[in-house]
Amino acid sequence: MKWLRRWKIQLLVLVAVVGPGFITANVDNDPGGILTYSQAGAQFGYSLLWTMIPITIALIVVQEMVARMGAVTGKGLSDLIREEYGLRITVFVMLGLVITNFGNIIAEFGGIAESLELFGLSRYYTVPVCAVIVWLIVVKGQQKIVEKVFLTASFFFVTYIVAGVLVHPDWHKALVETVKPPNLSAFRQSGYLFTVIGLVGTTIAPWMQFYLQASVVEKGITKRQYATSRLDVIIGCIFTDVVAWFIVVACAATLFAHGIFNINTAKDAAEALHPLAGEFAYMLFALGLFNAALFSASILPLSTVYTVCEGLGFESGLDNSFSEAPVFYWLYTLLIALGAGVILIPGLPTLKIIFWSQVINGMFLPFILVFMLLLINKKDLMGEYVNSVWMNAIAWTTAVSTAVLSVIYVWNKAHGG
Repeated sequence: MKWLRRWKIQLLVLVAVVGPGFITANVDNDPGGILTYSQAGAQFGYSLLWTMIPITIALIVVQEMVARMGAVTGKGLSDLIREEYGLRITVFVMLGLVITNFGNIIAEFGGIAESLELFGLSRYYTVPVCAVIVWLIVVKGQQKIVEKVFLTASFFFVTYIVAGVLVHPDWHKALVETVKPPNLSAFRQSGYLFTVIGLVGTTIAPWMQFYLQASVVEKGITKRQYATSRLDVIIGCIFTDVVAWFIVVACAATLFAHGIFNINTAKDAAEALHPLAGEFAYMLFALGLFNAALFSASILPLSTVYTVCEGLGFESGLDNSFSEAPVFYWLYTLLIALGAGVILIPGLPTLKIIFWSQVINGMFLPFILVFMLLLINKKDLMGEYVNSVWMNAIAWTTAVSTAVLSVIYVWNKAHGG
């Protein structure tokens, strides 16, 4: 029975450590992500499913790197950048991240508004109420309680898997396109390239690296729990991209198959699914959108304030009271209030804000990855936990390929492509 006892112990350790990796990965599937995946399926059918495998591998490697840095150093990513490269560079990185994240925060509250409008509820009531709920969950809850709420929200993404099954896609074609190499000539189309960059940006967003490392540190994960923390990251990354795969498949099997190639919001995707996929699939898609929006509206501002407070040396963390970490909580409050307020402005181009926020994520990602790679390969900082050759190869390939795709896209747009 020793093996049973050993399994019980390992399971208890996993339960104790699980959280940061699984939660961070699943915030990928926010309203901006759902819109990006939906548009990929609606515009290009199954043909962009090939991106899921390399993106998942890259996501696992990138997320594992920051989790390892947090466990080994006991410091957040902003802390390390400031200590190793100085305050000026840190401020530059934080400024870029805050600007990018604010677009994402607006997108999250846009998702709340649109998802509840599917049930006939006005955004002028729902957005303020949900903003208060988000604020209360984070500001008034303790770190362990908040994490349990976030974990529960993460598992709710299974609704998209069920919705994907209910639309009865062409499973053979979907699986073939998932493993089939892309047609390189397609990259000459700016729309195709734009969507690929958006898929990378929404799945491996820059803010995730700062939030995950800060969460690992706050949870008190050290080198001793590193192996279990790595498992948490891997499980979270695989689950979130399985959900993303099913969103693309659902929209390819319904919208693309029926000639609905352009959708403006994730709400449009849900409404278009209604007559094509049935009431139950429509409800699951709509409820999944609301869960994703509320969940992400909690995490994105939190990620931003962790980054700023760490970078500038202010006290941060959910286990601190408002009086112990006033900058942390006031900045969180301000970001929620502004994000919720902006989405209530009439005539706001929500689609452009949401989609461009994902593409800017993809363009900003290489800069963050370079800092991460420089830090994690410092022997005096990481000791025996520096990157292996293959980890460096995958991470550098991700950084370089994302940068190259961004340059090609800008070149194509500048030359009328």
